[in-house]
Amino acid sequence: MTVAAPSSNGASTISRAAAPQSSQRPPSALELIRSTERVEGPPAAAIESVTTVQANQAQPSGFSPEQLAALAAPLDRANVRQREQGRGKVAYVEGWVAIAEANRIFGFDGWQRQTIAMRCVAQAERPIGRDQKPGWGVTYTARVRVTVTAGGLPALVREGSGAGHGIDVDLGQAHESALKEAETDAMKRALMTFGNPFGLALYDKQQRQVSSTGGQGEGPQRSAEQRPPASKPAPSTPPTSAAVPSQTATAPEDPGLAALNAETIQHLHSTLRALPRPLLESLTRAFRKRFQVPDAAVTIADRISQKCHHDWIETFLVSHREVRSAETHR
Repeated sequence: MTVAAPSSNGASTISRAAAPQSSQRPPSALELIRSTERVEGPPAAAIESVTTVQANQAQPSGFSPEQLAALAAPLDRANVRQREQGRGKVAYVEGWVAIAEANRIFGFDGWQRQTIAMRCVAQAERPIGRDQKPGWGVTYTARVRVTVTAGGLPALVREGSGAGHGIDVDLGQAHESALKEAETDAMKRALMTFGNPFGLALYDKQQRQVSSTGGQGEGPQRSAEQRPPASKPAPSTPPTSAAVPSQTATAPEDPGLAALNAETIQHLHSTLRALPRPLLESLTRAFRKRFQVPDAAVTIADRISQKCHHDWIETFLVSHREVRSAETHR
């Protein structure tokens, strides 16, 4: 059937096919399939093209596979310490451990820290100790910026804020303790954003990402090969049907308690003797306070015998060099 299209003067000049009516034949199955494809979305080739573009736009991390594995690994419980705070205990990672982990994972030249703000927020006289000697209480706040470079990509910048408290009969010593504690606390909070080895796992109250050397509380990423072997009953106790196997595993020795060899000790003594006298006195006071060396001990030389002493002295000297370098640039 054709319909004539009228011209401007009323004459019919062109004929065209009329649109099919609803009474005509229904669409075939092939027509229905094709119409559905047009409604549902783009063809598979277009989807594949979009996916390829999105994948090409993904930014690489820059870290090596070994670094990514170290950052994703659970926190070693041997690096966790506890202190009394309020009515309970608080788990934390020491500052020198955080620095050592950053050196191990990022490299000695792969990261740096910068103290961008430091402020004394409180200073007041207060009694100290059981004898209630007159002394001082000082509080500082600090903000530290940590910059990490990896794979030649733009540097990763993280910042953290912290606080430090110093209590001492000498006002200068109180300021020194508070300042250093605030700076270390801020640095740890900045490093914590990189993962479990820097203390992120401790923010989980269940500590599911803290590896347990005693065989309990292992994180989900801890493999079977990394888990310590189950404890065995003593050979002198023959197993019986009523015997209950021991649930206590022998805790491994703290790596920080490992004894230093004579050559390392001699090298440390030579390094300390070469220090300027004010710096040596400051290091000695801090060492006595950190490792609770009694006042009766004339020198700390014979107290430097373990790995933790060696690591602490190196961290102290590195921190001093960073402070001196910052003062020089200012």
